[in-house]
Amino acid sequence: MIFSGSTSSYNAMGELTLGEQLLRRLNLDGPLLVAVLALAVTGLAILYGASNADAGAVYRQAIRLGFSFGVLLVVAQISPQFLRLWSPWLFAVGLVLLILTLHSGHIGRGAQRWLSLGVVRFQPSEIMKIAVPMMVAWYLHDKPLPPHWKQLSLLAAIVVVPVLLIAVQPDLGTALLILSAGAFGVFLAGLRWRVIILLVVLLAVATPIVWHFMHDYQRERVLTLINPQRDPLGAGYHIIQSEIAIGSGGVFGKGWLHGTQSQLDFLPESSTDFIFAVLGEQFGFIGVLALLGLYGFIIGRSLYIAVHAQDTFSRLLAGALTMAFFSYVFINSGMVSGLLPVVGVPLPLVSYGGTSMMTLMAGFGILMSIHSHRKLVSS
Repeated sequence: MIFSGSTSSYNAMGELTLGEQLLRRLNLDGPLLVAVLALAVTGLAILYGASNADAGAVYRQAIRLGFSFGVLLVVAQISPQFLRLWSPWLFAVGLVLLILTLHSGHIGRGAQRWLSLGVVRFQPSEIMKIAVPMMVAWYLHDKPLPPHWKQLSLLAAIVVVPVLLIAVQPDLGTALLILSAGAFGVFLAGLRWRVIILLVVLLAVATPIVWHFMHDYQRERVLTLINPQRDPLGAGYHIIQSEIAIGSGGVFGKGWLHGTQSQLDFLPESSTDFIFAVLGEQFGFIGVLALLGLYGFIIGRSLYIAVHAQDTFSRLLAGALTMAFFSYVFINSGMVSGLLPVVGVPLPLVSYGGTSMMTLMAGFGILMSIHSHRKLVSS
């Protein structure tokens, strides 16, 4: 039997249950949808504790979540073939908007990252989180793999140009996420070992050059990572307070809505970039493991979708989006634990804010579209 949709369970009479029929009709993958919903609800609970029981903040976040789930539902209806057709156009629009942002974008907190449409402001860099892996997958979908040197050169331009446009805004966190999404797309296409070794050597050679062009505050973040105590009341304050919060939680935590660093406002940005530290303080090691386990299930299910995708475009796009999501979790948890520099990357579907959430949900919508539009042959 040939069918389109996710793997389904049947009732005692061999028929699809009502829930399975609805999921199939809406092109949704049940396990991934349940895990994302569970993560979103967990995020609201953590946000309530991080915001000193601010019901208004939770309500606003819930509204953003509802709208973002609407985006997921809409994107899930778009076929991978249509996505492939429009990938170059979305990429081109994103580049134009990034250039416009540098020319006439809104400046806030020392960065020029937003474009204003009168009623709302948005960050064009969010478009590139989807557009760059789509463009990489589009370029490679009809090419023999692994890619050769000429193709790798063009792929490098596809990834590096938007990354540089975003880095000069400056927005190093988003630039790193987009770089990882594009790089994973190329890596999943297959790279020979000599290419990987050459890239590592080039990265080592380029490190002093990158250091030279970094802003002073970005250099300070790297130096602070090495020794936070060099400026405990300045650049090192965030990391020190975050490590205290995580460590003080112990195994089981101090309890929901309890704690010193978060509840007494010692921990900066407790509802956004450093909300992972609030989780560690209030729910302890067990809570951290539970959240990371939920993230792990979402990543595992997404990789399953990527492996079972039908064509090269779908496989590369699904894999790149999955690993980009992994980068979100890895970078945020690493920076609040003092293992990585502070770069302003939110904890996905947990940190307060709606811009990156919408992009993440669009990515999950693409994954569900890839899974539901595949054709499986069953005897």
